[in-house]
Amino acid sequence: MDGRDQVVCRPEVPADIEGIRALVTAAFGQPDEADLVDALRADGEAWIPELSVVATDVDDRIVGYALVTRCRVGGEPALALAPCAVTPRLQNRGVGTAVTADVLRRARVTVGVPDLVVVLGHPGFYPRFGFRRASDQGISVSFEVSDEALMYLDLDPGHPIASGEITYPAAFGV
Repeated sequence: MDGRDQVVCRPEVPADIEGIRALVTAAFGQPDEADLVDALRADGEAWIPELSVVATDVDDRIVGYALVTRCRVGGEPALALAPCAVTPRLQNRGVGTAVTADVLRRARVTVGVPDLVVVLGHPGFYPRFGFRRASDQGISVSFEVSDEALMYLDLDPGHPIASGEITYPAAFGV
């Protein structure tokens, strides 16, 4: 079964909150990332409702999730992609690709959001969406990470993007 063909992606609604929390906890094997989502949802400066996206199966169960929130790079407005999660039984079946592609598509067309997206994630997954090594653009973080894992995506390559240190919302705890 290819999960991409079996899911519908849409922005979260209030009835999804418990399901998102359960999914993210199951996907990561502990609640820290689910707590992060809840804290970001409560942060009016970081939260962008249309960029909290669920993937649902044919029975309308939440099987995937991707979140993009506001951050800063070098003091300039930017976006952070985190977390992305898929129910364990459907991992490596295209659900993560579908929900990530959908949230990035929504970010491209959402009025008033920055064109720069940063992610700290698997270097074998995110480049398929156009993400590149952040250090090549002079983008960094204040903590130790693998150079390959910190990436950026320019949603509008026709315009210059920021460089410098990423400042995440307080909920990230960094």
